[in-house]
Amino acid sequence: MHLCTSAIMEHRQVLSPRESAKLISSQAKYVSIKDSGLQSLAQKIFEKLEDKSISIDLFSQHELHPSPSDPTAIDWIFVVDTLNFCFWSPDGAHYSVSYKGKTYTGYFALCAVLNKAKDNGKAVTDPKFYSQITKKDVCELLQGDEGSANLALMEERAQCLRQVGTCLLEKYEGSFRNCVKACNGSAESLLNLIVSEFPCFRDEAVFQGKQVSFYKRAQILVGDIWACYKGKDLGFFKDIDTITMFADYRVPQVLVHFGVLEYSTHLQSILESGDIIENGCLEEIEIRGCSIHAVELLLAHVKSILAKTNKLYQPIINPIIIDHFLWDFRRQYASELSSIPFHKVVSVFY
Repeated sequence: MHLCTSAIMEHRQVLSPRESAKLISSQAKYVSIKDSGLQSLAQKIFEKLEDKSISIDLFSQHELHPSPSDPTAIDWIFVVDTLNFCFWSPDGAHYSVSYKGKTYTGYFALCAVLNKAKDNGKAVTDPKFYSQITKKDVCELLQGDEGSANLALMEERAQCLRQVGTCLLEKYEGSFRNCVKACNGSAESLLNLIVSEFPCFRDEAVFQGKQVSFYKRAQILVGDIWACYKGKDLGFFKDIDTITMFADYRVPQVLVHFGVLEYSTHLQSILESGDIIENGCLEEIEIRGCSIHAVELLLAHVKSILAKTNKLYQPIINPIIIDHFLWDFRRQYASELSSIPFHKVVSVFY
């Protein structure tokens, strides 16, 4: 079994997501971070922490997410986050799946369709099954409801599953659990292992001649394991705060809504046109990098407010929990945020 190491990343000279974000935000032309928005949103997050409507418990409380007592939980999370990308469609239609009397869209539709397949006896968490999967198999596996939008990138989804499944079988005795165990409670080591061993998680770009990274799916995989196990057992990471927010196409939309991010006229017109932008273009890099750095600044503001309360018990707060709040807010207030355009990218990275 291979040991976790950051040597591969260091050798490749890739800036971490946090370092990347700091660099990008310091030189951004199209995106700016507004201090007034940071302060007001930090106050809102503080209030949500106080009334416990933001907490680590929310992940495992969702009916589609596995319980930490489920022996397949960690491999279920791995498969979900291998496929956790590109749920939007150009015409705005939703990918939707009905399961146990409820209809889900987007990411939760993916969770529902995999749970439905699992209930029907499909070995969706077993790499012996998905390392051999074809595009046709994936289309059948992820089939939405009648009238649902089709998921994009089905061939790429099949390739991702085959790639990660083959690696698990060859190096990790067929379970992502062994990847986690190899990292000895280090989130940073697990992140490095994921992006080193599974190229489909290697979410990187070039910014001003430097190799930068965002690692949205790799970081969310670490974050989901931490949240599922509530920071204990397999979910214990001594350095969980090294994980940043998950730079997708929805959280920036919420940061704009709260006045934390502001787009230039040039960028705003591109987004309002609804045109698809290229993965790795400067505008996309700036949106993602500034989103990560904005959440870092937001976290500092929240911690400052918490420190002034002088309470003995302080709630857990880190970029993962802030990301969960922002992402959930977007789903809860989807109609209110629909007038704020999001950046449309066709990519396996988010």
